[in-house]
Amino acid sequence: MLKPNLILPYFLFGALLILSACKSSDDSILVPLPVRSFADVETDFKALDLSAGIHDISLEITGGVYYDFRVIAPERAANENRPLVMAFHGATVATDAHKNTACYVEPGLEALDAFILSPYAEGGLWFEDKNQEMIGNLVFLMKKYWPIEEDKIAVTGYSNGGNASWLFAKSQPGTISAAIPMASSYDVHELDGTVAKWDVPLYVIHGENDDLFPVDSTQTWVDATVNVGSDVTFVIAPGLGHYTPCDYVPYLQEAATWLKETVWMD
Repeated sequence: MLKPNLILPYFLFGALLILSACKSSDDSILVPLPVRSFADVETDFKALDLSAGIHDISLEITGGVYYDFRVIAPERAANENRPLVMAFHGATVATDAHKNTACYVEPGLEALDAFILSPYAEGGLWFEDKNQEMIGNLVFLMKKYWPIEEDKIAVTGYSNGGNASWLFAKSQPGTISAAIPMASSYDVHELDGTVAKWDVPLYVIHGENDDLFPVDSTQTWVDATVNVGSDVTFVIAPGLGHYTPCDYVPYLQEAATWLKETVWMD
């Protein structure tokens, strides 16, 4: 269960992590790894391929430190801006977790014609400082250099990625316009016991037979934050459990329609 009060309450926009990493050839000689400047990172980011299709990227931040992410770029006319959806994978040690977009992310969000960013969280835990900082820095760079509609940025994710959707929507309502958490388990209570209110709308999807995160717990937390003024649509997927995310495609498609026609309507 992810507690919102155990994570950073804000993104570290533009403050790219510069580590003083070192390696040694023996016990007495330390050779510093090269340190890249913010300008170096920006130059590489600006040069990324945004042609329509899937691009798997490893962006070097400093010596030995990389941000790994997948970009799914939509077809678009010259000078046309498109929405952006960040899709967060669940908790895993798999190094290619961010590349598993064909299961539900791509078909589920297809109707949006949006840029999709699928980042990799080392260790799969989005509430860790380093992963929150990575997302903040990527958002900063995307808003600065990509042809995105800045009022149409949403988050989604499955399992721990669903928890990340709750997290980022709560901490950055000025950037995130909506969240679609799936199969999540996010306690909406603050440290002092009060219930937190979300300032952006959420579309929460949960399997009726979720065998990791019981639906009753999520229902209780949704009801609690709705009672303090949050705008939450709660959809229970009949018969679905936790370990079949591909089965949630129809529900994510319905959420995409909600996002397009209710939240992003012109």
